Amino acid sequence: MPEIIDLRGDWATPPTPAMRRAMAEAEVGDDNSHEDPTVIRLEELSAERMGKEAALFVPSGTMGNLVSVLALAEYGTEIILGDKSHAYLSEAGGAAVIGGHPFRPVPNDRFGMLDPTSVEEAINPLDIHCARTGLLMLENTHNLCGGTVLTPQQTAELCAVAHRHGIPVHLDGSRIFNAAAALGIPAADLAAHVDTVTFCLSKGLAAPVGSVVCGPADVIERARQKRKLLGGAMRQAGVIAAAGIVALEQMVDRLPEDHANARRLAEGLAEYPAVEIDLETVQTNLVFFDVRPPLTAEGVAARFEEEGIRCSVFGPRRLRFATHYAVSRADVDRVLAVARQIFA
Repeated sequence: MPEIIDLRGDWATPPTPAMRRAMAEAEVGDDNSHEDPTVIRLEELSAERMGKEAALFVPSGTMGNLVSVLALAEYGTEIILGDKSHAYLSEAGGAAVIGGHPFRPVPNDRFGMLDPTSVEEAINPLDIHCARTGLLMLENTHNLCGGTVLTPQQTAELCAVAHRHGIPVHLDGSRIFNAAAALGIPAADLAAHVDTVTFCLSKGLAAPVGSVVCGPADVIERARQKRKLLGGAMRQAGVIAAAGIVALEQMVDRLPEDHANARRLAEGLAEYPAVEIDLETVQTNLVFFDVRPPLTAEGVAARFEEEGIRCSVFGPRRLRFATHYAVSRADVDRVLAVARQIFA
C-alpha cells in the first residue's frame, strides 16, 4: 500500500514537531476558572490578531459559532445566514435546538456572497406574527462555495445592512487566515466590521484541536458562560492551547503554499472532460469538483483510496480535495498521476 495522502480536509493535518514540544512543556492552570496562563496567552494573541478586545478558547469551531450566537442574540430570535453555510447545513442545527433560534436562509451566490438587498428583505418587521431578527451570520472562507473569499468591502456592506437595523453580525471565520492570505491583508481587516468572529486552529493552521472566538469583552464574557453551559469549559487546557500559539506564530505565513498546491491540482483536474470544475472558485486551499456520468463520487473516491489518496464526498457526483502543510508539491503530482488513470 503506498503512503497515504490525506486530502479529505485540512483538519487532517498532524501537529508539527514544534507543537508537540510546546504541548509537552506547556505551563497550565485551571481554565474553567480562567487561570491557565497558556490559554490566556493564546486568547490575548488571538484577540490581537483579530483586532478585537477579548477572546475565548473553545474545543471546536461548531461550539465557537454556537456560543457566539447565544451571547449575541436574544432567545427565540431569527438568524439570517447563507443557504450553503456551514452553520446552517453542518452544525446539527445547534442554534435552533439549543438557542431556540429559527434559521432564515438566503441564497449564497457561487462565490459565497449574500446579496445585501436579500439580507435586508429577510429582516422581519416588528410584528407579533414574526420572530424578531436577532443575528446575521457570515462565512469566510466559504467552504461549500469552494473556499471562496469575501473581501473587507463585501463584509462591510453586509454588516452595514444589519447594523442599520440594530442586528449584530457573527463571522464564521473557520479559515479566515486563508482568506487573508489570498487577499494579502491582515486577518483583522476581514473581521473589522463584525461583532464576533470564530476561527479554527485545527484546520490549515495544523493544531490538533481548538478554535477561538473574538469580540467585545462583554460579549466574550457571556460566551464564556455559554461555553460552560455546553460542557466546553476545560481544566488544564494549556496543553492544547500551546499548539494553538505555535499555529498562530508559525503556520499563518506559509498558507499561500497550500493555495498554490490547490491551484495546481485544480488546473490539472480541469484538463479532463470527465471532470467539471469552476476554477474561478478555487481561491484558497479547497478544490471542489464534479464527475460526469457514468462516474460517481463514491466510485471515484474508492479508486483514489486504492492508490492511497483520500478525498471527501459531498454528493452523488461532487468531491473535495483540501491541501495543507502535510501535502507537498510532489504529493499533488502523484494525485494528478492517479487522476490521469481514472479520468483520461
